[in-house]
Amino acid sequence: MRTYFAFMGTVLWAGIFLSGFSNVHWLIYLPAGVSVLAAVTGYCPSQIAIFKLYDVKTTEVPGA
Repeated sequence: MRTYFAFMGTVLWAGIFLSGFSNVHWLIYLPAGVSVLAAVTGYCPSQIAIFKLYDVKTTEVPGA
């Protein structure tokens, strides 16, 4: 999952870079920053928000 977030963050930052930092809307920085945060720390705020919104219970897998 971290690899997915790292790849997504890299693609978003590359798109921001190629478009020009002053040309993109400020809102695109949020998913770009959060995906890099999720890749580095393993803490994904959007995933946690979705789990709380839909009341999903997570369980740990023994031995994993």
